[in-house]
Amino acid sequence: MVFWRCLIASSVISLFTFGCGDGTGTSTKYATQVVQEINVAQLLTEAKATQKGQNLFHQANSLLDTQRYQDAVKVYDKAIAVQPKSPDTWINRGNALISLQQYQEALESYDQAIALQPEKDEAWYNRGNALTALKKHLEALASYDKAIALQPKKHEAWINRGIVLTKMQKYPEAMVSYNQAIAIQPNKHQAYYNIACAYALQENIDLAIENLQKAIELLPGKYEELAKTDPDFDKVRNHEQFKKIIQ
Repeated sequence: MVFWRCLIASSVISLFTFGCGDGTGTSTKYATQVVQEINVAQLLTEAKATQKGQNLFHQANSLLDTQRYQDAVKVYDKAIAVQPKSPDTWINRGNALISLQQYQEALESYDQAIALQPEKDEAWYNRGNALTALKKHLEALASYDKAIALQPKKHEAWINRGIVLTKMQKYPEAMVSYNQAIAIQPNKHQAYYNIACAYALQENIDLAIENLQKAIELLPGKYEELAKTDPDFDKVRNHEQFKKIIQ
């Protein structure tokens, strides 16, 4: 099967506008001015911390993009130290940890993001990916369902939900998920390939071949090679039709 992952690389930089007292010199107005100056200083400090956190976030994203995952985690940790309430930083930290196969630590990162922003569909989606890797299928399914409830057109979540259901041998439900992904993205080759896997696991050679052929037509070169070693096709591997399509 082909697993779909989603990396988040977005940020929000807060901008602040400051005001001043009128400087009339009365004791009350002076006290107000002092308070305002303190507030301005606090806002400036917060703004600097925010900017530093964002700079570190972008630096870590660059490391993530170049597959320097361990270095990325270290820089995400620095960003979190100065800006601990950034859900995107926690999400991307989790993505780097998943790439390092540190799934439990990744799960903890996604949970931190969700605690900060419960309606963050990317956090729920990637949480599902971590749980799938940990073979906690029921929990993964619940996380994908939450991501889909927040973003019904998230075709990646529909595909990975289908994969979990396939692993649970709930094939009709898996097909519903894959078909939802196709309804959203009609040329989504990953969905067709995973449908082929599900049919192959059920020894339905005709529908396995039909969907594998569709995946190959949409992305030539990849799926012929992948199917040669994918254990999902073991039950149909000796069929002449299958041998012909992967040549």
